[in-house]
Amino acid sequence: MNNSHSPSTPPPPIAQSRAILWLITLVAVGLSLFQLYSAGIQPLGMFYQRSLHLMLIMLLAFLIFPVFGAHRKRGALGWAIDTAFFAGALITGGYLVLFLDEIISRAGFWSQTDILVGCIAVVTVLEASRRAVGLGMTLIGVIAILYAFAGPRGELPWLGQFLPGILEHRGYNIDRVVGQLYLGQEGIFGLPLGVAATYIFIFVLFGAFLEITGAGKFFIDLAYAATGRQRGGPAKASVIASAGMGSISGSAIANVVTTGAFTIPLMKRLGYKPHQAGGIEAAASTGGQIMPPLMGAGAFLIAEYTGVSYLEVVKVSVLPAVMYFATVYLFVHIIALKQGMQGMARSELPQVREVMKEGWHFLLPLGVLVYLLVMHMSPMRVGFYAVMTMLAVAVLRYAIWFLFIAPRQGQPVTLARIATVLWAGWLKLVQGLELGARNAVAVSMACAVAGIIVGIVGLTGLGLKFSAMMMAFSGGNILLALLLVLLASLVLGMGLPVTASYIVLIVLVGPALTAEFGIPLLIAHLVVFWYSQDSNVTPPIALAGFAGAAIAGSKPMETGVQAWKFAKGLYLIPVFMVFNPEIIMGGPWPVLIWNGVIAILALGAFAAALEGYLFTRMSWLPRLAITAGIVAVFWPDFTAELAGVGLMAAAIAHNLFSWKQEQRLKTVTAS
Repeated sequence: MNNSHSPSTPPPPIAQSRAILWLITLVAVGLSLFQLYSAGIQPLGMFYQRSLHLMLIMLLAFLIFPVFGAHRKRGALGWAIDTAFFAGALITGGYLVLFLDEIISRAGFWSQTDILVGCIAVVTVLEASRRAVGLGMTLIGVIAILYAFAGPRGELPWLGQFLPGILEHRGYNIDRVVGQLYLGQEGIFGLPLGVAATYIFIFVLFGAFLEITGAGKFFIDLAYAATGRQRGGPAKASVIASAGMGSISGSAIANVVTTGAFTIPLMKRLGYKPHQAGGIEAAASTGGQIMPPLMGAGAFLIAEYTGVSYLEVVKVSVLPAVMYFATVYLFVHIIALKQGMQGMARSELPQVREVMKEGWHFLLPLGVLVYLLVMHMSPMRVGFYAVMTMLAVAVLRYAIWFLFIAPRQGQPVTLARIATVLWAGWLKLVQGLELGARNAVAVSMACAVAGIIVGIVGLTGLGLKFSAMMMAFSGGNILLALLLVLLASLVLGMGLPVTASYIVLIVLVGPALTAEFGIPLLIAHLVVFWYSQDSNVTPPIALAGFAGAAIAGSKPMETGVQAWKFAKGLYLIPVFMVFNPEIIMGGPWPVLIWNGVIAILALGAFAAALEGYLFTRMSWLPRLAITAGIVAVFWPDFTAELAGVGLMAAAIAHNLFSWKQEQRLKTVTAS
């Protein structure tokens, strides 16, 4: 008997009806146009902007993700449930827009209608999050609400007896909780959703237009042209292309599937094992999330939370990101040397001149973006002008080809061809607007539920209690505290996307890192943000690693372990930031250069020690010496740093000497 699907293989998603697809397009395009209007033409008030954004995002979520999952038809029951949630989404946004003045005038003295609509809003947000983000995020939101109700004065006083002493609180009734979550500025419509509804969306839209106009292929080809002839060329191209794609994509997994579709098969062909190829791509793509200027939406959130300008966050993040990619690049190079790989033939590679000739115009919108940021324009307005520049450049380039180059190639300009081109351009525009809105659904819903969690943390004082617990567990030891942050980020990463994990974690541990351990505010945020990325590359979750495994055809867990190994900079660089704050906060140039050099040396030596290879195979003694040297370099003492550099330099020199001896021996044997 022939079964079309094995028990372990889920059935393919059921295709949406044509009417639903049209409706998705209509809502998505409407959302993108609304965002462009409010970003560049007429800015709206906080609640108007955020409530309309959330309403349209939730409508999209309910249209794209059916209630029983993508593999089952909606059916009569499904349609009944979805219709109720469509109404809930409309009520959530519409009520605030229509009655905002009245709601503000009775602040703190809510009517029963306010509370009822607030309850509908909370339930609707949690359900939209379940569909768009996953059950984990929703469960954490529900637990947060139950925590607010637990206590002698709360709706569920009996729950309070199950809380450990340090987590106890007075408890809150439904009016107070709903007022906090729906009718105030610290809940659903708080800072996380505010950033998603302004900065993040407009840059996601910019990324969507870059994607549909072929910028992704341009960056990948440029990376191949630059590195393809070197040992392990496709793997190095993967590292560079992922850094470039990090300027476009807001997701490590999206980076894996876009760049990985090209790089992973080529890596395998060159000699990398499938799980190595998938792991390299996952580690490089995760780096795209810490690479300025976008940093996977994190730069905007860090700027808002710390009060530091967005441009400043981008500037201080460049060196750590370069250090991360240098580490992955060196891992790739060492493996290529270890396995005796060669580069690709010139005939197989694109030429830099040809790549630039075909795609130089993709650099113009990025140039406009950087220039306007340097001029201290609002990031939201910058995103608007970047999108407009992208569209203008694409239209102008195609118009020049159509009017002047195509006729010379035997394609004359006719009315029929003009109509065809205009229609194709219109479809491309709609496609970009729709893709931008679709790509923003998950991050916006994650931010809305993160707002619920942040609101409850603020209401109950959980952040301060969590800080006290952190102090108690770490005993005031900063390394133990950082390890606890890392473990907490890994656990949160099992159920939350990166952005939400960062928001929740910084609210919980941020006060302790700054007040108790004396870590500067900006560095504390960067540390938490970097550690929030680890669920992409750390088994048993390793989401980016699993995406790489799917393309490489390797075992997910093996690929996850490789991704974890290659992404070690994700764990070490934040520690270096904490103990050498000058690389972020600034300082004398000699100190900055010294810290940069020793950090890159330590990370490179670490890669060599982990692989057991640099110029040639490395015995266990130099590897131990390098490990001791790394610890010394990370120690905040100049004498210890000098000793560490000396140890690492000696181990590397010994390895170089051994390699030269081997080469001499080979020469003698050959002669």
